[in-house]
Order: sequence, then C-alpha cells, then structure tokens
Amino acid sequence: MNWNNWIRQVHRWLSIAFSLAVVVNLVALALAKSALWIGLLALFPLILLLLSGLYMFALPYMARRRGARAAG
Repeated sequence: MNWNNWIRQVHRWLSIAFSLAVVVNLVALALAKSALWIGLLALFPLILLLLSGLYMFALPYMARRRGARAAG
C-alpha cells in the first residue's frame, strides 16, 4: 500500500473514531455526566482528521505543480 492510500485509510478510520466520540459525548450530556475528558474525547481524532483531510485536499494541486515542473 502506498503512502496516499495509507493516509486515506487512516482518514476513514479516524472518521469512525470521531463519530463514536461524538456519540459518547451526546450520551454523557443526556445523562448529565459531563466531564472534561469526555468533552475533549472527540478533539484528538478531529485534529488528525483535519491534518489528513488537508493533505488529501492539497494532493491534486501538488501533483499539478510537479507535472508542470516536469514538462517545463
């Protein structure tokens, strides 16, 4: 598996982890057992999702620049 496919796979699994953390947070709020660590539970996967998503967003632009340099 190459680097880009690995990033995509990690991004998919992070989205599942983020969704589960949000559900845990909502359940904790419904039970009125809000703790700081439960509120921050979704933050870690969210930051990693942001980084991997920005990387995948920039991939086509980086490929175009690389192609323009090779042709030029």
